[in-house]
Amino acid sequence: MNKIFLYLLLVAIFTGCSNHKTETITITRGPIQLHPENPHYFQYKDKTLVLITSAEHYGAVLNLDFDYKLYLKTLAEEGMNYTRVFTGTYFEIYGESFSIQHNTLAPQKGRVITPWAKKEDPSGKPVYDLSSWNTAYFERLKNFMQLASTYDIIVEVTLFSSIYNEGHWEICPQNPANNINLNQDMAYKNAQIINNGGLFPFQANYVRKMVQELNEFDNFFFEIQNEPWPDRQLPAYNIVNKEELILDDWGLKADFGDEESLAWQDSLASIINSEETKLDKKHLIAQNYTNYKAPIPWVSDHISIINFHYAWPEAVEWNYHYDKVIGFDESGFAGSGDKVYRRQAWKFMLSGGGLFNNLDYSFYVGNEDGLGKNDAPGGGSKTLRMQLNTLHDFLDSFELEKLYPNYICIQKSPGLIPFVLSDNNKSYAIYLRAVGTKNTVLHLKTDNGNYMIQTLNTIAGTFNNPKTIEATNGILKIDITIPNGELALKIHKE
Repeated sequence: MNKIFLYLLLVAIFTGCSNHKTETITITRGPIQLHPENPHYFQYKDKTLVLITSAEHYGAVLNLDFDYKLYLKTLAEEGMNYTRVFTGTYFEIYGESFSIQHNTLAPQKGRVITPWAKKEDPSGKPVYDLSSWNTAYFERLKNFMQLASTYDIIVEVTLFSSIYNEGHWEICPQNPANNINLNQDMAYKNAQIINNGGLFPFQANYVRKMVQELNEFDNFFFEIQNEPWPDRQLPAYNIVNKEELILDDWGLKADFGDEESLAWQDSLASIINSEETKLDKKHLIAQNYTNYKAPIPWVSDHISIINFHYAWPEAVEWNYHYDKVIGFDESGFAGSGDKVYRRQAWKFMLSGGGLFNNLDYSFYVGNEDGLGKNDAPGGGSKTLRMQLNTLHDFLDSFELEKLYPNYICIQKSPGLIPFVLSDNNKSYAIYLRAVGTKNTVLHLKTDNGNYMIQTLNTIAGTFNNPKTIEATNGILKIDITIPNGELALKIHKE
């Protein structure tokens, strides 16, 4: 007889014979999943969960010089519950693009660790063997996952990434020039499609290996590929007021991966799903579709998380009908200040998003405490992480699984851009972004009655004293003072 079942049976018998009132016993187990009541959010350890973080540039495992123990400790102490890691199929060149030490994804020469063992080719050059595994890598990966689990940090395990350029391809383990398994020249743009010159079986075996090695952990989900569109570009939507879709003009348009890329990604998602049917646990799979905002035309049944980079709130609105988590799993390229990323997070999450990751360049080798000087194409700081924790606490103060985006409850919002979650009855979570005003009146369509209202300073993280306002004729009128250009409101019907 199952030991857990036997234990519960004995407890039930014992408590049934007692005259004392007892509490229901709940045994919590299993990987992070979509919430059964509201699949736009997660459930983990019997709690509704959103993932919000400001995390390093994905090299915590593959960069041997990075002290991930201090890094994870710092995240946990500052209220961050999520991080993203690349697994070693792709890494970058030390000192290539910005301040040398800031890019954790670009280890110094000889300090990268990958899933594959190395051997010597006939000329004596050390190369990868894609059919042989690196035991030290999986030990480091599992130690990282175990420590993250101790801190209740969820890990996004990104299996592949676009290669981007010839320089990255020159150091990539998948390049035939760098392994003993393939001997046919290959363009990097053809490496991550199904018909890729014999590479696909090795990619499939690597995915199976990752699934097997990580299956014991509850605190992660897979992402198939980071930014597939630079290598296999299908221009989709101009985000400014133009219709032209100019190739390689990535800052002004949303690109999809092309048909061959999507087929390859779907095949790998199928492999994950198939492999996990043989194992104890089933984990969520994310797919990274595009930058900014676009309506996604098709999402595989294997996919539970729809990820965007540099996302706009419309990314949530236009894809909410899929009933999956919509994620914003990379920010950046919008300056080094905190304000832009704080506001991105509030707008996205109060539009119904379930996941936000600021790419935080204050974490790097030697500054795993996140106190490093930011000199990079993005932001990140201890102050920003405090402000993101304020957002997390704000959302956690609601029964989040009961909240949905509510665009129609706003009757008037002069000078304000409102972002609203509500249960359409008693509770409202609102973020206001002011444009050209510091004082105005918000008109909210509600039931009649008294409502308790608190305003939250999203910069300082402080609430004002609550006040009660009566809604009459179905309208709740709230005087708004918003000197810093942003404000959050917590509203409950009394």
